[in-house]
Amino acid sequence: MNPATITLIFLAFAIVMFVTEKIPLGLTSMIVCVGLCVTGVLDVKTAFAGFIDSNVILFVAMFIVGGAFFETGMANEIGGIVTKFAKTERSLIVAIMVIVGLMSGVLSNTGTAAVLIPVVIGIAAKSGFKRSRLLMPLVFAAAMGGNLSLIGAPGNMIAQSTLEPLGLKFGFFEYAIVGLPILICGIIFYATIGFNLLPNHDTTDDGTSVFDEQRDFSKVPQWKKTLSLVILILTLAAMIFEDQIGIKLCVSGCVGAILLILTGVISEKEALKSIDLKTIFLFGGTLSLASALQSTGAGEMIASKVIGALGANPSPLIFTFVVFILCCVMTNFMSNTATTALMAPICLSIAQGMGADPRAVLMACVIGGSCAYATPIGMPANTMVVGAGNYKFIDYVKSGLPLIVIATVVSMIILPIAFPFYPG
Repeated sequence: MNPATITLIFLAFAIVMFVTEKIPLGLTSMIVCVGLCVTGVLDVKTAFAGFIDSNVILFVAMFIVGGAFFETGMANEIGGIVTKFAKTERSLIVAIMVIVGLMSGVLSNTGTAAVLIPVVIGIAAKSGFKRSRLLMPLVFAAAMGGNLSLIGAPGNMIAQSTLEPLGLKFGFFEYAIVGLPILICGIIFYATIGFNLLPNHDTTDDGTSVFDEQRDFSKVPQWKKTLSLVILILTLAAMIFEDQIGIKLCVSGCVGAILLILTGVISEKEALKSIDLKTIFLFGGTLSLASALQSTGAGEMIASKVIGALGANPSPLIFTFVVFILCCVMTNFMSNTATTALMAPICLSIAQGMGADPRAVLMACVIGGSCAYATPIGMPANTMVVGAGNYKFIDYVKSGLPLIVIATVVSMIILPIAFPFYPG
């Protein structure tokens, strides 16, 4: 059996496992990584190169920096500011989406949602508004906010890693060219027409949800909270001005993480606990599949089939739409990170086969892969609130599907302008 066929078999296996999640996502990635090595498709060094990728180092560092922000209660305090400005249910929804969207742009969108879910549940209890009306806008805003910066979501960094071998990259806030308009339109939608589409369920305060337990941050010294915020801001500033200061993103992240541990803002145990190993294994393992798709020509085979199906000279707009919708559909039935990890190398091969700018195709892939609004399994934050909001599957379809339509329309307008397939 030739290497390309073996690679396609592992690709099919990854797709099925990512969709069904019969085994953990990280384990699926490791099976693919080790399998490609055992079958001789890749050598050991190439198969495991993903685990020493600079973006994996950045992930680890930012998990610690973000973890300190959450563990000290600073994120909780910022979320509490919402209550001071929002008096009506509609204004509360807008305030929640704004604060969550902005926070998830520079922190883990899953972590942001996890911290603010109990805050919003507390707000609902005090205000008398139903939590089912508030929690869904929260998780949707977390997903949309992930597209405001390079470090907002794992999929953003996966696309960056796919581009780097070609000497290309996305700027720190370049995703926001598409992501910010989608976030703004999403907030306006739920403040107007979408307001009536939000679930209106009664929930019991029996404490069965893990998020019903409010964490007490009163014993955390103020200096720890302040220092976690200062180090986060300085770390982000260093990343934004990467080219000017000449320090790589991963190094800036590591400096921030080290300072937080050295100053005692977060303990070594808490730092290690904040690292999401599932994301690390998923990211590192699927990079081996990307390498195999490229080196064996399997990616090129897939690309040629797709291009052939679209005709001899496919319209860039139609092709962008196809990639976007394909990623939209996939991400609602499998992890959004897994969707991007799976599609990025394939999209790269297709772009190269068409002679198009890979950045244009990968941007469509990433934005489409973040539109996990229509099911409770599309992203971790969606799943977190199922019990707390007493949601049904159909609630996500009714509230999330219109948001996918909005994201698609906004993207199809902006992508061809900001990221043309054939730049002059």
